[in-house]
Amino acid sequence: MPAESASLASPAPAGMEDARELLHRVWGHPDFRGLQADVVAEALAGRDVLAVLPTGGGKSVCYQIPAILRPGLGLVVSPLIALMTDQVEALKQQGVAAARLDSGVSMDDRSAIWRAARAGELDLLYVSPEGLAQPHLIDRLHELPLSLIAIDEAHCVSQWGHDFRPDYRTLGKLAELFPGVPRIAVTATADARTREDIVRSLRLDAAEVFVDSFARPNLQLSAVRKENASRARTDAAVIDLVRQRRGKSGVVYCGSRDGCDRVAQALRDAGTNAIAYHAGMGTDDRDRRLARFLAEEGAVMVATIAFGMGVDKADVRFVIHADPPGSLEAYWQEIGRAGRDGEPAEGITLYGPSDIAWNLRRLDSRPMPEEVKAVQVGKARRLFAMLDGAICRPQAVRRYFGETDAGVCGFCDICSDPPAIYDATVQAQKALAAVQRLGGRFGRNRVIDHLLGKTKDVQPWESDLSTWGIGQDVSQNGWRDIVDHLLFEGLLLEDPNDGKPLVGLGDPEAVRAVYRGERAIEVRRVPAASLTGRSEPRRARNDRNAAVEALDADVRARFETLRAWRRDRAAEQHVPPYVIFQDKTLLEIALVEPGSLDALGAVSGVGQSKLDRYGKELLEALRAAG
Repeated sequence: MPAESASLASPAPAGMEDARELLHRVWGHPDFRGLQADVVAEALAGRDVLAVLPTGGGKSVCYQIPAILRPGLGLVVSPLIALMTDQVEALKQQGVAAARLDSGVSMDDRSAIWRAARAGELDLLYVSPEGLAQPHLIDRLHELPLSLIAIDEAHCVSQWGHDFRPDYRTLGKLAELFPGVPRIAVTATADARTREDIVRSLRLDAAEVFVDSFARPNLQLSAVRKENASRARTDAAVIDLVRQRRGKSGVVYCGSRDGCDRVAQALRDAGTNAIAYHAGMGTDDRDRRLARFLAEEGAVMVATIAFGMGVDKADVRFVIHADPPGSLEAYWQEIGRAGRDGEPAEGITLYGPSDIAWNLRRLDSRPMPEEVKAVQVGKARRLFAMLDGAICRPQAVRRYFGETDAGVCGFCDICSDPPAIYDATVQAQKALAAVQRLGGRFGRNRVIDHLLGKTKDVQPWESDLSTWGIGQDVSQNGWRDIVDHLLFEGLLLEDPNDGKPLVGLGDPEAVRAVYRGERAIEVRRVPAASLTGRSEPRRARNDRNAAVEALDADVRARFETLRAWRRDRAAEQHVPPYVIFQDKTLLEIALVEPGSLDALGAVSGVGQSKLDRYGKELLEALRAAG
C-alpha cells in the first residue's frame, strides 16, 4: 500500500533551494554530498543523466528528490524485489508516498496503488524490468503524468558488466514510450566500457554523465592467499575471522550453495547467529531469511551472489569472501555491502589458484559471444592480480575504474604491512619451460617436483629433459608462489581434468614475452604461515565497537537504551531497525542529549516525518535512560 500522507510534490517549478529544503525536511541532512547536487539539478531541469556514485553515496536520493519535486509520478525500475521493498519501506518511514508493484503485491493492494496514482497521491512507484515488459502496465502508465523515470543498478544493462540481465536491455524503449520524460540511470560500479554500453543501450546519448570517486575511506581491505588449503582449512579460517568480530553484523560470500549451507552451519555450531541464503531456496524462504538478517543485530549472512545487490543494511561491519568473485566490479559491489553508514568496516578476501580456475571454467560454460568472454576473462585476471599484488588495494580498484590520480589509502593490509617483492623472471622462465617440456600432462605439485628433481620413480624420458632439476635454488614453497602467480597472470592455465587439474601454458604471446625477457615477473613473497596459521589482517583504525566502548558509561547506556527502543518499534512494524534510525544517528542523540523536539530535529538523520512520528517517545526513552 502507498504511504497515507499526500504527495510531497510542490505545484511550482522546483529549484535547488527546494531540493535542499526537501533533503533536510525528509531525510534530515543539511546538504548534498559529492556529486549529488549536480545530478539532482540535471534531473530537476528535465534532462537525462547517468550517475555513477559509490556505494553508500546516496544514489537513491538523486532520483527520489526530483521525482517528488517535479509534477507527476516518479517511476523507478529496480532489479530485485528485496531492493524495492527496502527502499519503499524506508520512504514510507520518511513520510514519502511510495509503493511497489511485484509478484508479492495482492490484487487489492494493486488496485489501491493505481487509485492513489490516478489521484496524484503517489510520489514514487517501483517496478521490475520484467514488469515493464507487460503491455497492460505500460498502458496504465500512459494514463499518468510521469515526473521522471529512474533506472537503478543500471550496470545490469551491460553485457560488459558483472551482473548482466537481459531484461534490462529492453529498457531503451522507454525513450520512445515516454518521450519528453527525463530518465536517470544510477549505479555504483561501471568502468568506462560499461558506462558507454549503458548510454548506448538506454539511449541516453544526450545525457550528462557524472562519475564520482570510487573511494570508500571507511573500508579497510585485506586479502589472504589460501595456498593449497582444503575446504576444512578455509572454513576454519572463516569461522576464526567471524569469531574475532563476534556481535557484529556481517556477510560471508561463498561460491556455491553447498558451501553456504556448510559454512553457515559451522558458524552456528561455533555460536554465531548465521543465516544461509542462496538461489536454491524457495522465494518465501529467502525472503524470511533476508528479513531476519535485516532485523537482527549481530546477524551474519552466508550467501552466494544471489544475495547482496542493493541490500541497504547500514551497520554491516564486515564482508568476508570465502571464495572470491569474478571481477573487480563484482568485488567492489559485494565489498560495498559493508560500512554503508560511513563507519569503519572491513573487506577480507580469501583467494587461491583453484578459485581463478573455477571462475574461468564458469565463464567458459556460459553462452556468450567470444568477444564478451575474452573481456570477462580479463576482468577475472585483473581481480586476482590485485589480490595477489603488492599495490594498495583501494588504489588499485580506483585506478581500474579510471581514477588515475588515486593515491594510497594508508591502512589496507598492503599499506600497513608492505610485502616483500622479488624479481622472479628467470624462475618464471624455468617454470614455463618445464610445463612446456612436460606437455601439460601433470598438475602443479608434479611440475614443482620436476623443477626440484624430486619426482618419485622418475623415468629416463623425464630425467633427460633440460628442465629436470633446474630449480633446486628455490624452495618448494617458493615454487608454489611462483606457479600460483603465473596462474593468476594467465601465463599458466589449469585444466580441471575431473578434479585432478593439469597445468598447461597460457597465452602464447605473453609466454613468449617472458621467454624473451620483455615481460618482467615480480612475485610477492608470501609468509610461511598462511590462512589459519597467519595472523589476521590488521583491524581498522577506528573500529566502531571500540569507539563505543571508549565512550563514557552514561553515553553508552543511553545509546543502548535507544537501540532497544528502536528494536521494539521495528518489531511492531515488521521493518528493519535501521529503517527507523541508523546507529550513527542514535549515537549522536546519545552524545548531545537533546532536551526538546527542536534540538532533536537538528540532529543529522532526523527528518520532519520521523520527528513527528517518533520524537516525543524517543525523548522519553532518552530521559528514562538517565
